[in-house]
Amino acid sequence: MPGTCVVGLQWGDEAKGKLVDILTEDHEIVVRYQGGANAGHTVVSGGETWKLSLIPSGILRDGVTCVVTGGVVLDPASVIGEIDMLEGRGVTVAGKLRLSDRAHVVFPWHMAEDAILNGSLSSGESIGTTGRGIGPCYRDKVGRSLAFRLGDLYRPTFRETFDHVFDVKQRFLEASRPGEMPKLDLDRNAVFQQYCGYAERLRDYVGETTNFLLDAAETGRPLLFEGAQGALLDIDHGTFPFVTSSNSSGVGVASGSGVPGRWINRVIGVIKAYSTRVGGGPLPTEQDNAIGEHLRQRGREFGTVTQRPRRCGWFDAVATRYTSRLSGVDELAVMLLDVLGGLEELKICTAYRIRGEVVDRFPSQIEDLQEAEPIYETLPGWPEELTDVRREADLPVNARRYIDRIGELLGRPVSIVSVGPDRAQTIFREGFPATAPCPPNPQQEQATV
Repeated sequence: MPGTCVVGLQWGDEAKGKLVDILTEDHEIVVRYQGGANAGHTVVSGGETWKLSLIPSGILRDGVTCVVTGGVVLDPASVIGEIDMLEGRGVTVAGKLRLSDRAHVVFPWHMAEDAILNGSLSSGESIGTTGRGIGPCYRDKVGRSLAFRLGDLYRPTFRETFDHVFDVKQRFLEASRPGEMPKLDLDRNAVFQQYCGYAERLRDYVGETTNFLLDAAETGRPLLFEGAQGALLDIDHGTFPFVTSSNSSGVGVASGSGVPGRWINRVIGVIKAYSTRVGGGPLPTEQDNAIGEHLRQRGREFGTVTQRPRRCGWFDAVATRYTSRLSGVDELAVMLLDVLGGLEELKICTAYRIRGEVVDRFPSQIEDLQEAEPIYETLPGWPEELTDVRREADLPVNARRYIDRIGELLGRPVSIVSVGPDRAQTIFREGFPATAPCPPNPQQEQATV
């Protein structure tokens, strides 16, 4: 050890925040390495609910350092709001939170660009952005000339650079604005002073994080890497263009944090016991019927950040087998198993039929996925409620068969099962304690040799 990574294997909302909160107990540093305020993590403990977007879930534990790296795009107002919320509820943030001076900063013009460009696909379908300026900020990061990193807000050249970027953005927004959209009226001085105020408020949290994390890894301090969104939303390897703007699969850990993959020796893939998706894009197993509504209501499937109702469907083993391999997953955590209680039968998608051909590989082209018809395997359900179960042996036989079948189809063992939102509603299966590294994957050992 020192590195454990928690990564979602679906389209986000897999309950990663709960798992990170639990695992934090045995880690010194929790690292958020990509995404922005478009992500939402919910942690429930002792009857209290905490909703976070930018600050790692580990902030709820004492003695833990939480790091937001340069791979994240940072909305200063959002992170200040989270700090105020936490401290207002008795959680100490000072001395525990480090924000990378390399993190790129979201400005009001990024949110305006989001509103203009969201519906600009040739099909007319929305890509499903949350409207928080994340994509445009990442675009400026790659474009370089119009980007601000957090450290830039403290430099004497900030005003001069700000004025240049402001002028360029005003011209761009006016030229791009659809005729029916009202003109964006940004006050140059007001925005500048606002961001100077943000910089001053965050000054004690901002600094260099890459060397800090490398030092920690090389001296054996246990690190926990917390992903945002899910691997199927990865900008390079997900369901493009219906994706996020960063590498949200396991491949993004090293680039976002600056810590080489050699320091990560346990990757936990987090999956719901069924499938959900927010916004546009294909969801092959979607159930727009009573089953889907059952899952939505039982699972409280409404976005943490947007409150948008999530689309729901059966578990897709084709998609998650792909993302398990993509993210280098050692073991699986099956979350929200309790939601399936009361259903007479359950279905798992084991292959697709695309234009008459049966395929068991996840397609790279969105047009193929849009035409994919799921091929299902049916398993018996269970009538029992699971929320009070605390031991694997007390799970209904059919529930155990269901999670074992998921592990077989994905080629990874299921080590953790969640039966409710609270920390206590978590089962660590025999042979997989909460903190011990996963046994080596035989295929990985063979490849290494």
